[in-house]
Amino acid sequence: MTFRAVLFDLDGTLLDTLRDIADTANAALARLGFPPHEVEAYKLFVGEGEGLLARRVLPPERRTDENAGKLLSLMHEDYPKRWLDNTHIYSGVPEMLDSLAGRGVGMAILSNKSQEFARSMVSRLLERWDFACVVGASASIPNKPDPTGAKLIADKMKIRPGEFVYLGDSAVDMKAAVGAAMNPVGALWGYRNADELLGGGAEHLISHPSQLLDLAR
Repeated sequence: MTFRAVLFDLDGTLLDTLRDIADTANAALARLGFPPHEVEAYKLFVGEGEGLLARRVLPPERRTDENAGKLLSLMHEDYPKRWLDNTHIYSGVPEMLDSLAGRGVGMAILSNKSQEFARSMVSRLLERWDFACVVGASASIPNKPDPTGAKLIADKMKIRPGEFVYLGDSAVDMKAAVGAAMNPVGALWGYRNADELLGGGAEHLISHPSQLLDLAR
């Protein structure tokens, strides 16, 4: 495989954000009188935007617009205070990014996390690297798996979609890659498993960030 650019997912691919998301959501659930979830359970709750996250963590019989709205409001209050408590770069990611930069490979990020937090996390935790675009969830761009964001990034970088690898950890990412005509690669160190990634259209699976470079050899 040859590629000129890599489009990355953020949560579960470059950064492990799960504990801080879980702690934020569980604190909000407790304030509303609902039971919390184990951190591991959040691997299946995250990935498709905060609106779906709020609904998924609520008890099935209490998944109303009102409850989801209240929960999101509380999470918006709390997450800015705790998102750096445990969030960290995955082992091997710095070396991967250094190698890509050294080869002149273009890099960008597309996340279903809000634009505000996606950019804040990149500026604080990934500031060493030059990303051509950092695109998070906003009213103007549909969330993944819609491929609109990926296509816009390719246009902005003036690189054909077929010359991109899209690296992500969920079927949502793989479907966005397929829809944008990019090369979908699944990250097995993230939040979802191989079956989901392959079902979403992954053409390659890698178990460590260093293996991304192997695909170009």
